[in-house]
Amino acid sequence: MAIHPIDYRYGTPEMRAVWGEENRFRAIVMAEVALARAEAVHGMIPREDAETIAACALEARLERAKEIEAEINHDMMAVVKAVAEVCGDAGRWIHYGATSNDILDTATALQLRDSLALIEEKLGKLLCVLLARSAETKTLVCAGRTHGQIGVPTTYGLRFAIWASEVARHIERLRQMRPRVVVGHLTGAVGTQAALGDAGIDIQATMMEFLGIRSVDVSNQIIARDRYAEYFMFLANVATTLDKIGLEIRLMQRSEIGELAEAFGKKQVGSSTMPHKRNPIKSEQVCGLARIVRSAVEPALQNNVLWDERDLTNSSPERVLFPEASVLADHILNVMIGVMDGLEFNKKNIRKNLMLLRGVNLAESVMIELTKRGMNRQEAHEAMRTASMQALAEDRDLSEVLGERPEITTFVTREELDRLLDPDAYIGTAVRQVERVIEKLTPPCR
Repeated sequence: MAIHPIDYRYGTPEMRAVWGEENRFRAIVMAEVALARAEAVHGMIPREDAETIAACALEARLERAKEIEAEINHDMMAVVKAVAEVCGDAGRWIHYGATSNDILDTATALQLRDSLALIEEKLGKLLCVLLARSAETKTLVCAGRTHGQIGVPTTYGLRFAIWASEVARHIERLRQMRPRVVVGHLTGAVGTQAALGDAGIDIQATMMEFLGIRSVDVSNQIIARDRYAEYFMFLANVATTLDKIGLEIRLMQRSEIGELAEAFGKKQVGSSTMPHKRNPIKSEQVCGLARIVRSAVEPALQNNVLWDERDLTNSSPERVLFPEASVLADHILNVMIGVMDGLEFNKKNIRKNLMLLRGVNLAESVMIELTKRGMNRQEAHEAMRTASMQALAEDRDLSEVLGERPEITTFVTREELDRLLDPDAYIGTAVRQVERVIEKLTPPCR
């Protein structure tokens, strides 16, 4: 019976498979096989026995390991016994010279490798969608907002470019952290490799070469959890970017604003009681699940604080944290790709909101021009502030109010005021900035 929503509601099949029981078991068996092969290379076990283990180990079954675990109450030793059973006499060498976390942490590295590959692929897809939206809307002028209040104009293209740039940094972070996170080890009971003798360092290196991952430089019984904490903090950072994007969509889809809207299917239902509703449920899901992904950070950091060479307090949280945070982060990435791809623009409302304050939000433009023409900057600021407050209070066009003020018309004519209060003429280098980002980040999307 499914209990956690990632079993039946959230998550992509590919990421669920990475962190599923079967793949975990297979990764552990692969680590055992690599260990045997490496030990044979360095003369610690017979080569023919290592070959037998490599040929037979994957025949071991998770169900049998669970049966054994029910008897002996040790999950790693249960796998060892299940693998040994299918390897005949060669099975006596399974797990030779290793301790549990040599195999478990190395198996985790294999899962992290696959998990990061999926995350990187989806970040790339999101980047490409954001860049396409940037290009599409680079000249779509809209009201900029600070503190929830309408400010000077911006463009939707600039917003998308900012998000694209952030996603590109996440891809860069992922590639930078991969060699720190995707590592295995073979250091024994307390990290000395005593059971492996003088060949320990070389056996460890060979084992990881067989698995296609890196070796730690040094460890105790477990890989230091600062590596894993970095992975969870990365997922939290990605989730927060998605949360930010989702929040903006939700704000812009509010009935009073109505500039953006998630795609809405022909038969989609918005409310069980209000038939008219068209809710941004995908963005809300992203924002909600981002909270769960971020919640993994604190226990992940605490997992690096263990007694001496290790205790077991990290183990139980990690059984929850890895699949939950990975599956949910991948899920909300996938959802946001779909949201961005289907996002709809209401250009009529975008224009209406841009003009809503009747020119007041262009007060900066006039202030800058007045200063250029000789007025003291602070005096220009005060003149525009009082004129703006009057225009708002009297619900009048700012140009009309300014036209009645000699201290303003001394420096600029009414015709010049109309030009200065044109929102399309006050977007600075927004278009160039967007084009620069597109040029820099688009090649992988071509």
